[in-house]
Amino acid sequence: MPIATHNSIVAGFHALSDPIRISVIELLRQRELCVCDLCDALEISQSKLSFHLKNLKEANLVNARHEGRWIYYSLNLPQFQILEQYLADFRLNHIMSTPRSCCD
Repeated sequence: MPIATHNSIVAGFHALSDPIRISVIELLRQRELCVCDLCDALEISQSKLSFHLKNLKEANLVNARHEGRWIYYSLNLPQFQILEQYLADFRLNHIMSTPRSCCD
């Protein structure tokens, strides 16, 4: 696996390891939202949300779009497909591998 892909997968799963970031992802599954809508829905401060959005952006899981003075966030579905494919390959390789005796 190329280093860039490996790092992308690590960053993606790390970003998904926090309950607040999972909540952000769940909200963005429905539609694009601005920071103020996310803050209201999650009942957290903008500074706290900004920290979590930064993690999601660095993992390439969300897109940010500027419109006037607002920033709107949406899911970056191709990155989720990379994570999904990684897990699917994991399952496929497990099914296809044959068990072996210890120390063979």
